[in-house]
Amino acid sequence: MSLVTMQELLERAEQKGCAVGAFSVGNMEMVLGAVRAAEEAETPIILQIAEVRLPNSPLELMGPMMLAAAKNAAVPVAVHLDHGLRPETVHKALEMGFTSVMFDGSQLPLSENIRTVKNVVQLASDYGATVEAELGVVGGNEGEGKAHEVLCTDPADAVRFCDETGVDALAVAIGNAHGNYPVLPALRFDVLEKIHKAVSVPLVLHGGTGITPEMFRKCIRLGVRKINIATASFDALARSAKACCDEQDGAPNYFALSACEAAGVYENVKRHIAIFNMR
Repeated sequence: MSLVTMQELLERAEQKGCAVGAFSVGNMEMVLGAVRAAEEAETPIILQIAEVRLPNSPLELMGPMMLAAAKNAAVPVAVHLDHGLRPETVHKALEMGFTSVMFDGSQLPLSENIRTVKNVVQLASDYGATVEAELGVVGGNEGEGKAHEVLCTDPADAVRFCDETGVDALAVAIGNAHGNYPVLPALRFDVLEKIHKAVSVPLVLHGGTGITPEMFRKCIRLGVRKINIATASFDALARSAKACCDEQDGAPNYFALSACEAAGVYENVKRHIAIFNMR
């Protein structure tokens, strides 16, 4: 249908009482699989890539491909920079045409996080782009980055942060973590509820891999309107690729491998879309 801003998809999610899935991609097959699932489900999605992935999936290559896929999709698709760590990377994504950016200043002191995100909001406004930021510390690690302990978002800090930055969406820490959970996480729904009642911006849940459908739906009822899925898609691709290689006789077939990678991501994205659309 068209390339859209994340703000449009967040507003749609609010109206429908659901969450929009934000699916991380790292190659062409992941893009193809995610868009195919969205089109089949007739549901908008967000294609995103985190800054820590760029050494393996350069922005100058991935960005144009993600944007082209969004523009040619049969459903609305936003293209998002996830966990931008440097203002220059955020600027590069905006210049490229990304319709949404996240600056992750969660490791900074609150005042510095506010100041930096406020500058990003002002910059993004020149491009008509949506801005997400994070407050508190989501655990685990994004890509091969340093692992972090969870630090739950303080509801009072969330009010100040949203008021002073003008951010469009807020990623919260409620016991969620990036990567695969060794055990089922104990999400702080009480903290999420307090934040939801205190701020008016849509909330974002990172670290979605491994969270149960019931937990997802409870988060959605408490104001989460965007849910990030990364590790589950990368794992699905790897499993599908391995199965394809194990089954091949004779010379390896690249085209079969490519199709299997896209299919693995398609199945994972399709499953999560169904969960996020349920009330």
